[in-house]
Amino acid sequence: MNLYLVLTMRTARFDPDVLAAHYAHLDALKARGALQAFGPFTDKSGGAYLLRAESFQNAQALAFSDPVHLTGSSAVTVREWNVTQVATK
Repeated sequence: MNLYLVLTMRTARFDPDVLAAHYAHLDALKARGALQAFGPFTDKSGGAYLLRAESFQNAQALAFSDPVHLTGSSAVTVREWNVTQVATK
């Protein structure tokens, strides 16, 4: 399994009503063990989430089924991420 960073940047067509469906999508990803972390950017320009998936194509399929992508509310980009270290305090 590899890690993929999904960026969801709001577009001019952003509809705040899609957020409930977006969070339901994230909950479903979490339930299947694919979602590792998520959160919005503090400037409200969008957000990001970290997926664990078998392949880049699988990660894209998961990300592109996100309602923010399907409605055009956000531009969704998927990047494979080679995480080399997790910081600890």
